[in-house]
Amino acid sequence: MQATYKKFILDFKRPSGTSRGILVQKETWFLILNDNQNYGIGECGILRGLSIDDVDSYEDKLKWTCENIHLGKDALWEALIEFPSIQFGVEQAFLSLSADNPFELFSSEFTGNQQPIAINGLIWMGDEKFMHDQIAQKLKEGFSCIKMKIGAIDFDTEIKLLASIREKYDASEIELRVDANGAFKPENALQNLEILSKFSLHSIEQPIKQGQFAAMSNLCEATPLPIALDEELIGVFDVTKKRELLQTIRPQYIILKPSLVGGFRGCKEWIEVAEEMNIDWWVTSALESNVGLNAIAQWTYTLQNPMPQGLGTGSLYTNNFDSPLTVENGQLYYSKEKSWKNNLIKDLCI
Repeated sequence: MQATYKKFILDFKRPSGTSRGILVQKETWFLILNDNQNYGIGECGILRGLSIDDVDSYEDKLKWTCENIHLGKDALWEALIEFPSIQFGVEQAFLSLSADNPFELFSSEFTGNQQPIAINGLIWMGDEKFMHDQIAQKLKEGFSCIKMKIGAIDFDTEIKLLASIREKYDASEIELRVDANGAFKPENALQNLEILSKFSLHSIEQPIKQGQFAAMSNLCEATPLPIALDEELIGVFDVTKKRELLQTIRPQYIILKPSLVGGFRGCKEWIEVAEEMNIDWWVTSALESNVGLNAIAQWTYTLQNPMPQGLGTGSLYTNNFDSPLTVENGQLYYSKEKSWKNNLIKDLCI
């Protein structure tokens, strides 16, 4: 077996805002396996400034992975414990290599285009008009669950936006989630949550920055609004540490991004620990290309979680790869009328 890797830059259709700044491009890497008969592909996606494996030695670790591919998926996963995005790429690549179709990693009613996955529509930060326009477009597209990023523009403006949505649509028509990406300060977070709770929100993701365990624990205990941990899970590798974190903070939800927490295996560990404590969860992509998004979506379907998942990011880029993934009426489908670009894997090897 031979293994190679290739860097690829994804270009956003328009700058996309978060509380950590404006995204114009997204860097990703592809791990490609070849056993002289079949190809396999996996995406190793990092988010600069967020991924725990955003380190100078990242490409060296990819090179090491290729040189030691003979160790196999399980041994490599263990050896790459501090590089969760490469763990995820390795998992995908081995599944892809052994599949009849290198892009069909988990055959199911989803890949057979018999059942879709419910997803949320994503609203990016920006000025008031831009956010209003996005909301109107998502509602027009048939989404019944919308996730809005908050924390980058004026909080009062964001409250007005939420109020304007609720004036038109109550909670039975539109489920609203918000994601603060750690934008609130511990001293005013509870006050902000009390204001936000007036709008019948489903949940808020990561209201304060990760690593403030006592403050987050107090917030989860007192909150009038369900809290979902997101960034808080990054960099917690050991199962015992995962259990300790959830026992300490006791959130209402956790959000699983395979690229950030060690792929499918890392996510499964979090799920098992969370379910022991009756903590709910859902899965979200981390701005991967359609290659990584495809793998996440297929795996997510097998979990049979009925909540809307965060898998609607495939249309963000000008240079994404053609794929069967299709969004219609707030659902993600694996359309048999569309296909992957011929020789995509071979083209990436060049």
